[in-house]
Amino acid sequence: MSDYIVELDNVCKSFPGVKALDNVSFRLKSGEILALLGENGAGKSTLMKILSGVYTKDSGTMKIFGNTIDTMDPVKAQEMGIAIIHQELNMCDHLTIAQNIFLGREMTRKCILSDEDMNREAKRILSRLNMDIDPETLVGDLSVSKQQMVEIAKALSTNAKILIMDEPTSALTAKEIEDLFAIIKRLKSEGHGIVYISHRLEELEHIVDRVMILRDGQYIVSMDYRDTNLKEIISYMVGREITEKFPRIDKEVGKKILEVKDLNAGDHVKDVSFSIHEGEIVGIAGLMGAGRTETTRALFGADPKDGGSIFIDGQEVRINRPIDSINAGIVLVPEDRKKDGLCTKLSIRDNIALPNLDILGSKLGIINRKKERDMTKNTIENLHIRLASVEGNAEGLSGGNQQKVVVGKWLARNSRVVIFDEPTRGIDVAAKVEIYNLMNELKDQGIGVLFVSSEMPEILGMSDRILVMADGRITKELDIKEATQDIILEYATKFEKKVDKELEV
Repeated sequence: MSDYIVELDNVCKSFPGVKALDNVSFRLKSGEILALLGENGAGKSTLMKILSGVYTKDSGTMKIFGNTIDTMDPVKAQEMGIAIIHQELNMCDHLTIAQNIFLGREMTRKCILSDEDMNREAKRILSRLNMDIDPETLVGDLSVSKQQMVEIAKALSTNAKILIMDEPTSALTAKEIEDLFAIIKRLKSEGHGIVYISHRLEELEHIVDRVMILRDGQYIVSMDYRDTNLKEIISYMVGREITEKFPRIDKEVGKKILEVKDLNAGDHVKDVSFSIHEGEIVGIAGLMGAGRTETTRALFGADPKDGGSIFIDGQEVRINRPIDSINAGIVLVPEDRKKDGLCTKLSIRDNIALPNLDILGSKLGIINRKKERDMTKNTIENLHIRLASVEGNAEGLSGGNQQKVVVGKWLARNSRVVIFDEPTRGIDVAAKVEIYNLMNELKDQGIGVLFVSSEMPEILGMSDRILVMADGRITKELDIKEATQDIILEYATKFEKKVDKELEV
């Protein structure tokens, strides 16, 4: 009998204009954690969707626990013990945590839906994840990180023996990642086979046994993690050596573009004041819940402000809605690209054109199609967006290419300040470098860049100045020459430590 619980051989899958998988073979053992790696668009998610029954393979063979499977569908995959946690959250915001976990597998008593049983079982599963949260809470009221943990809880609730995790840590805090790794190791010890897809390559050393790499829909290599290193892995992924992970450039900053004074918004933005100069990249660091995203949303007019003043080139501007911000020259690339940054049912062309209709249209409101085509073409070429057609829906793009579309739609505008909120979440190492190069291009053009990141190396690698936030306030402003991880963490926990000290008195 084979040692493998999953065997895929010579699997092919094509979409209109794109061959997503070209004779790919794949193996997974019981009690093994396998990292499936590759750039966005390499075929990782497509391969796993075939395994989990979301897609049907065009050709090739599949064996699960030694049994040959001709056709797979999501129900059969679940029955066979396969569960997938997708990179893009797939939750029903209007339902509770428990209802989401058991959606399609509802518990009943005498044919009557039993919320009591589902709430009790959901609470037990959540406790395994160290989540002390009421299972009757609406999912729509949760942060992105907690929604991600609910997705993981949903997968665990099926008692899956084959667990596929697609970017599971992209929105988690350091403590939540630590808890997740402990759960993954426990599942491994219980004999589960785990496929781990992540662009955070530094995570691999903590949990991974073996790595398999795809590139452009083809199998490249498979090897034990202990026999390789990150430099070699990256080289296999991109087909070349990336010599500089953070291509930061030095540039003398110009005059002050943006000044924010005493900005207040809700419970998470308290008396925030800072400035940005021409050709300067300012990073915002802090722990989850520090108020970083809330600050960017209030500045952009996406959330209401309770007070404060905003100045562009020394002139105060009134920003109550996003259109006010856009007209003032401040644009935002949001954290949740699928929810807030894209119209996934519209084409790539429409997504790029949508915020630029004032540029593309005449006084009579007629769109200049040549300008639109040129704008779309330039955006795709400049950002190296991989797509079959500009008329294809944005939802069909990989996560990294979706992010590029969100960034690209603002490039045609005469923007003074570009705000990035977690710009590299869920995208591969090569795509990250392209985003960093884009930030450098904006910097070189004299545009001010403000960006939020939960990845400390990214903040230290790309910022000219760093604003550290805790409890909704800026607790420290650091020049990059004096910034270290320890100093940032000290000020990122400043208010937490103050509260702890007060409680001890």
